[in-house]
Amino acid sequence: MARKITNLLVLLPLGIVLIIFCVANRQVVSLAFNPFRPEDQVLAVNAPLFVFLFLALIVGMVVGSAATWFTQGRHRRRARNEAREAVRWQAEADRHRSRAEQIASHLPSK
Repeated sequence: MARKITNLLVLLPLGIVLIIFCVANRQVVSLAFNPFRPEDQVLAVNAPLFVFLFLALIVGMVVGSAATWFTQGRHRRRARNEAREAVRWQAEADRHRSRAEQIASHLPSK
């Protein structure tokens, strides 16, 4: 319940701010991809300003996430190797335990 209230207190104002931002920046702008002839309409895209800003935000999040994922690769590899090693050690401990139980069953009882 507290999580829902917290989400409501954070996401509702954020949504309102984003809606106000979109309404305030709805004028059409031209994004030119030709740096030598910016007036060339073949390599230009016309859209509202908030579309370009949101696209820049999304691209930044994707690039940042990818960079983080690649830099953490060695930690994931180490975790996989340690998990494999833990399984191997557990199997060896189980073999030793069963062998000890087998030996103990053959010993005479006092």
